[in-house]
Amino acid sequence: MQLVVKGHKLEISDSLRDRVAESFQTLFEKYFGDGIEANVTFSKHAHEFHSQVVAHIGKGIDLQAEGRGGDAYSSLDEAIKHLAKRLRRYKRRLKDHHRSLEQRFSVAAQQFVLAAPADEEPDHADDAPLIVAESATEVPNLTVSEAVMRMDLGDVPALMFKNAAHDRLNVVYRRADGNIGWVDPAPGQ
Repeated sequence: MQLVVKGHKLEISDSLRDRVAESFQTLFEKYFGDGIEANVTFSKHAHEFHSQVVAHIGKGIDLQAEGRGGDAYSSLDEAIKHLAKRLRRYKRRLKDHHRSLEQRFSVAAQQFVLAAPADEEPDHADDAPLIVAESATEVPNLTVSEAVMRMDLGDVPALMFKNAAHDRLNVVYRRADGNIGWVDPAPGQ
């Protein structure tokens, strides 16, 4: 397991690093074995400690969790608790090795991050948003339930995927009321 522990304007003690390593070792041995990459970032905001965890557990499967507490240890415990709950919920599907090779293929795509609109007038003439970042990414070939699982595990608001049932692009997203929305365009659109 590859583990990176860092602090944002905060020094990390050896005992905290050991606690992080021990917590992740226990958690991931239960569900996986090895081959896990994890990044843990601690920060302090006013009187509260924050820990942010990003774990890469397989091709295209990333887990994200955050924890808050009165000290760094309690914020880590909260983040680990969130990860454990998600892993427990999706353990069977994550360990499913019986998927056909056809379903494992994905489609290459471009990913763009657009600048948020400012309150003042933009400096460019066409009023189009500025592209802040651009990178290559893959659009995975998944079933709808697998897409919802990955969206949940990654703690992201939306996920685009190629629907394994009919090979068209679909989107699942978290609605404002907490439910999951699913966009499935009709054929030919």
